[in-house]
Amino acid sequence: MVLAVDHTSTRPGTSGVRRLLSVHAHPDDESSKGAGTVRRLVDAGGEALLVTCTGGEAGDILNPAMNRPEIEADLPAVRLRELDRATDAIGYQQVVLLGYRDSGMPDTEPNKHPDAFANQDFDTEVARLVGIIRTFRPHVVVTYGDDQTHYPHPDHLRVHDISVPAFDRAGDPTWYPDQGRPWTPSKLYYSMWTRERIVAFHEKFLELGLESPYDDRWFERPEVEPGSTTRVDVAGTYAARKAALIAHATQIDPGSPFWFGLPDDVAATVFPFEVYRLARTRVAVPDVEVDLFAGVEDLS
Repeated sequence: MVLAVDHTSTRPGTSGVRRLLSVHAHPDDESSKGAGTVRRLVDAGGEALLVTCTGGEAGDILNPAMNRPEIEADLPAVRLRELDRATDAIGYQQVVLLGYRDSGMPDTEPNKHPDAFANQDFDTEVARLVGIIRTFRPHVVVTYGDDQTHYPHPDHLRVHDISVPAFDRAGDPTWYPDQGRPWTPSKLYYSMWTRERIVAFHEKFLELGLESPYDDRWFERPEVEPGSTTRVDVAGTYAARKAALIAHATQIDPGSPFWFGLPDDVAATVFPFEVYRLARTRVAVPDVEVDLFAGVEDLS
């Protein structure tokens, strides 16, 4: 696994293969969002690069077995080791660490820290991401959506806010001429968790006579990120996705019914899809998309 602190260490993408760049806020986000899509791409000979913007320093230790003083004292390093194991399981060939500090939730002490991701110079952050895009030359960029009312973490909001202009500006030579030769990605997607997925899992718990982790609050709120356009079949990737989640031992309790309450063979087939919203495209796309690279013909 390649771990870098800026785009100068990023390997250029290989000509003639599909290339995808994912932008995430913290270690573990790459495992809960889009891991199956990346695993399928890599298994088919494609290339994937992950940008992780922060070290996740402000995250709580959510696994009781890892809630120990020595872990808490070394949490930033622990979370990066977890990220390394998780990205190996998913198949990312490259990981770029932007090195910003976790901003924490609104109105908390980490949110006020001068090194927090959300408090840095916006244009500098966009320029760094443009440099990564120009070096790796992805055809597809995946980031977070514009509607994050269900989880308004400042770092997730910031990821969205820098990803969209970076996608728009990477191919324009008048922006950031010191960040490498222009490259124009073909498509920009927002990763999503849909109500359909939640309902499918909830009903399967009940069918098997198990207590569902999805209580009434999940169904009283509006649909999670409505407006999906693209459904990717990720059948056969469950083992990789589970291994990636479990690698984040400080964040994911292996006994959690939310993550692992169903038997593996059942969980692998309940909703074997990952869902996205196409936010920008520079190529013609079909009315119903089942492939993030649909319409991308030039793999130079």
